[in-house]
Amino acid sequence: MPEYKAPIRDIKFVMKELLDCDKHYHQLGYDDATEDMVDAILLEAAKFTEQVIAPINQIGDQQGCTWTDGVVTTPDGFKDAYKQYVDGGWPTLSQNVEFGGQGLPHSLNAAISEMMSAANHSFAMYPGLSHGALATIEAHGTDKQKQQFIPKLVEGSWTGTMCLTESHCGTDLGMLRTKAELSDDGSYSLTGTKIFISAGDHDLSDNIVHIVIARIPGSPEGSKGISLFIVPKFNVNDDGSIADRNAVSCGSIEHKMGINANATCVINFDNAKGYLIGEVNRGLNCMFTFMNAARLAVALEGTAATEAAFQGSLAYAKDRLQMRSISGIKNPNGPADPIIVHPDVRRMLLTQKSIAEGGRALIGYLSQLVDITHVEKDEAKRAEADTTLALLTPIAKALLSELGFECTSHGVQIFGGHGFIKEWGMEQLMRDTKISCLYEGTTGIQALDLLARKILGSKGKILQPFMTDIGAFCQENAGNPAMTQHIQALGTYVKQWQEITANVGKKAMGNADEIGGASVDYLMFAGYVTLAYFWARMAAVAHSKLENGDDKAFYQAKIHTCEFYFKRILPRAQGHAACIEGGVDSMMALPSEDFAF
Repeated sequence: MPEYKAPIRDIKFVMKELLDCDKHYHQLGYDDATEDMVDAILLEAAKFTEQVIAPINQIGDQQGCTWTDGVVTTPDGFKDAYKQYVDGGWPTLSQNVEFGGQGLPHSLNAAISEMMSAANHSFAMYPGLSHGALATIEAHGTDKQKQQFIPKLVEGSWTGTMCLTESHCGTDLGMLRTKAELSDDGSYSLTGTKIFISAGDHDLSDNIVHIVIARIPGSPEGSKGISLFIVPKFNVNDDGSIADRNAVSCGSIEHKMGINANATCVINFDNAKGYLIGEVNRGLNCMFTFMNAARLAVALEGTAATEAAFQGSLAYAKDRLQMRSISGIKNPNGPADPIIVHPDVRRMLLTQKSIAEGGRALIGYLSQLVDITHVEKDEAKRAEADTTLALLTPIAKALLSELGFECTSHGVQIFGGHGFIKEWGMEQLMRDTKISCLYEGTTGIQALDLLARKILGSKGKILQPFMTDIGAFCQENAGNPAMTQHIQALGTYVKQWQEITANVGKKAMGNADEIGGASVDYLMFAGYVTLAYFWARMAAVAHSKLENGDDKAFYQAKIHTCEFYFKRILPRAQGHAACIEGGVDSMMALPSEDFAF
């Protein structure tokens, strides 16, 4: 099993040198997020993930969760590790001080979440979903609901879930059948079954707070008739203490391809007591608070998996001796050369490295935008941050999860036959990571959200702030000879992005299916260009730092990796552009009944 080491040096590069977190935190009033404090937290998080979370990753996959007579038990070591997580105060880090949190920035917590996910994807999901439940209740709950539920969620003694999917409806939530009937005391009685509920039941926390969508009788059909409810596993007294068991049960746990140590549950509600969040029939609007947070978390999972795969692959490639280099012997004292000397192995390693570090930069940038939406007092700045988040969230979620799966596949390939063997851990990374392409909206759903609802829905206006940022960066670096090729390439691709947008919009006016036909390729094109922008920014920083003569190897590696990205990864975008140009007709011409086998 690869030994995970938190990439502290690169995390600090993104936070401090690329994104200037010290200035960012000062401007937003995060006075406790001093340089010394941030450094100390990152180092302690590294110790926790390396020494507590990572060692139980493989055993969690081997044992999985167990379900016996409705009771779910997590694998060996998980309960103790979660207790250490809570005792260490990690759940409280970026939460509201009013409810017992430390009030530190979301972006700092995001860096720690990456470490946890890379070390142990399954474990990280248990507290990860609580953040979305917290955000939803804090944004839309009543004062009483906040006092009842948030403090325990903040401290981590309770955890949260998101209950959307039913057996007959996944993405199409308007088809849900779970009903919520008003009770005499003002609460609601919920009846129905939800499936695929991550961390839906377990033995880690004292209570589990389910955030559930359901339909109140008499409400409109479809998505316009959905309401949102808090439904705890144990009922809660007015003072926030636990009362009797609610009519919520785990009917079974799924047998899955990966993330075996996280309980993916069938949850039954049998006249369970629940509490309306927000307005009647406005549940889906409220739920987007949870879903958007979850989509960013999944983007982070893709980056984390890529980092873990890269670390394992790199260590193996340096150690494994196979064949001689075609350009001459590199290891004269051994029977063969280490496989890292072979160009194709380097192709895969550099793909992993460029995606891990590029994804980390994108996630760091998005997490700072979340900071702005949380505490910035200037309404215009909050609105601009919201706009850019709306644009880049589906791109980050889909792109980084798809590339995460690709990069874990490269990990298996680099290990060769050993990669296919469980004891090495690479195939587990690949199995665990595939779910990231599926949950919180598949790649196709993210692509439709991006192109149909956001790009075409805004007539392209949502693109403008981000395009302006890229244009400003290119202008600032136009006179830097070390950046000339990257700046020219960025300018060309951004112009092409705008032209593709206009062309798809024109085609869609004649045939709406053109949107669906182009959407995934459009998202991937946009994603590769977005990562190119962040790689160019990182290269610019690296060039400037090299002039000071410090840490030359690190900065030179950044520059080389940027070169690789622009020459070997960014050109993929042209393939997607060609597919978009090909149109939808080839997809739709074959009649459904003629799909024979």
